[in-house]
Amino acid sequence: MALYTRHLPAWKKDEIDEIKKNAGKYTLIGLVDMYGIPAAQVQQIRRNLRGKAVIRVTRNTLIEHALGEIGGKVTGLTKFVSGHSAMIFTNDNPFKLFRQLEKTKTKMAAKAGETAPEDIVVEKGPTSFKPGPIVGELQQAGIPAAIEGGKVKIRETKTIVKKGAVISKKIADVMIKLAIKPMDVGLALQAAFYEGDVFEPSVLAIDETAILAQIQLAGQQAFNLSVNAAIPTKETIAPILVKAVREARSLAVEACIYGKDVVDAIIGKAQRESIALKSIVK
Repeated sequence: MALYTRHLPAWKKDEIDEIKKNAGKYTLIGLVDMYGIPAAQVQQIRRNLRGKAVIRVTRNTLIEHALGEIGGKVTGLTKFVSGHSAMIFTNDNPFKLFRQLEKTKTKMAAKAGETAPEDIVVEKGPTSFKPGPIVGELQQAGIPAAIEGGKVKIRETKTIVKKGAVISKKIADVMIKLAIKPMDVGLALQAAFYEGDVFEPSVLAIDETAILAQIQLAGQQAFNLSVNAAIPTKETIAPILVKAVREARSLAVEACIYGKDVVDAIIGKAQRESIALKSIVK
């Protein structure tokens, strides 16, 4: 065992050994942020990931020690250890893991002091509130409110917190009353080590619909290029032959090159031209 763990208590050594054992068992080693996740949701997430991934919750210092003992490029994860980090192990690739973790997230009410993940907007329209102190509370939070038809009505759509801004207690309290839940709560992947590389969330957060559309467009463009440039492939040989026959027929008709397959078309063309000429002469 490494020198810096030699004098650790037995339970800490066991934790480090468990992390090292999982690191050798799974192809992906990751870090997830557990901050703000209720215990009941953590248990549900564990159940959802059962058979797909293993989560190991321990102290950040022990995670850093374990990564140091594993050594190699996996130590690149160390700089991502922060807050309430936990370790996650799986045999899935990092893109699939990222998608799975995103699916575990649920919407929750914001707390004072938290940062808005996006613009928080209150839509105009009637509410279920009866006239009372709520009108003043809404107005103090910057939400234009009035009483109409015996109910409190929000007079115009209003952005009450900009993305990245800190949420005040006054606004947090109002959002709870309006049932606005802007916070995504769930396991947030901090980084993942897979096949010799460290992947950050910014790389893994891809729009699958957009990527699929790009692949489909590229496939269609490649197909068109193959046909138009007469580059035969298994998929394009039939369209290339159809195009060649069509173009050869058009050339034969325009140049009056007689053949049994085009003679009717040539005669038809001549007849149309004679009718057109006759109308001009008249």
